[in-house]
Parts: sequence; structure tokens; C-alpha cells
Amino acid sequence: MESNYYIFGASGHAKVVLDILLSNDNSVSSIVDDNPKVDFLLSIPVVKTSVFKVNNSSKFIIAIGDNWVRKEIVERHHFNYLTAIHQKAIISSFALIGEGSVVMPQVVVNAAATIGKHCILNSGSIVEHDCVLSDYVHISPNASLAGNVSVGEGTQIGIGASVIQGITIGKWATIGAGAVIIEDVPDFAVVVGNPGRVIKMNLK
Repeated sequence: MESNYYIFGASGHAKVVLDILLSNDNSVSSIVDDNPKVDFLLSIPVVKTSVFKVNNSSKFIIAIGDNWVRKEIVERHHFNYLTAIHQKAIISSFALIGEGSVVMPQVVVNAAATIGKHCILNSGSIVEHDCVLSDYVHISPNASLAGNVSVGEGTQIGIGASVIQGITIGKWATIGAGAVIIEDVPDFAVVVGNPGRVIKMNLK
């Protein structure tokens, strides 16, 4: 068993990441988080950043759901990153998944899809053939991307949302829960409804 794996962040999302790693027979040494109220997460010890020592063989997953925060941590720390893929995910041998990304149970990633670094593909989501997801994208549970969809950096696709084939979604956009996207989405847009409509722009 690999024994030099670490999780950064002691959140609910970290519990799922931990479960994926353990299901793949990876032994997680500890979880790194500065929350003074958390000493253990699912029996794994939580250590503070002030006392944690990184060595060259340490490998990390940033287990923080907020895309902005996840990017800030990656840019602040120069860790070695691993990719966590649940055994019950279906991943095409012709798909590419970047380092630091997490793929949860019942996810489907089909042929020639490309997933960037530090992405989250949440439970039951579908990424069809030839889709391209940039870094820090989060696809929420049961969201579905049809073929040839492009998603920009840091964008969140909400739970149960659907995106038809050939759509381009810009960076740091937010697609609301259950939205149906039938037109391209600009950078920073917040889109809700069926059909999807822009209701405001993200300030970040």
C-alpha cells in the first residue's frame, strides 16, 4: 500500500476523496487543515500546516470544493499531486485526466475527453466524447455534458444540469442546478433555467 498520500482540507468533500483513496488500497498518512476544531476525519489524523513537513515523495489531493480556493492553494504550494479515480467510475482508455483531479463513483468519461488539472467530477456525472474541461472545473452530481462540449477554467456545472453537444462554456462561469444549456455561455456568467439564461455575472 502507498503510505505517503496526503489530503489538503478536512471538509465533507475530503471524506469522499479519502473514501476513493482507501477503496483503491492507498493508505492516507494524514489530512492537512488549520481548523482548530478538527483533529480527525474518518479516523485519519488532521495536522496543521505550521507543523506539516513535505518531502519529495509526498503526494497530495486538494480536497476543497470551492474552485477559486483550490486554485489559490495549488498556486501557493508546490506539491506533487495524484489523481483519485473511484473503482466504480467508467473511464475510457482514450480519455485524459489531469493531475490532482478527483473522479467519484458512477462517473462516465467517454472517448477522447480531456479533463484538466484539479477538476472534480462528482458522483454520477457524465462527460461525453471529445469534451474538453480546463483546470479547476467542477461537474456536480448527475450533471451531463454531451459530446464536444468545452468548459473553461474554474467553471461549476450545477447538480443535474444538462449541456447539449458542441457548446462552449467560458471560464469561471456558474451553471445552476438543473439548468439546460443550449447556447454558448460567456466567461463569468451565472446561468439558470430551462433553457438556460444569464442572470448575472460573477464578480471574481
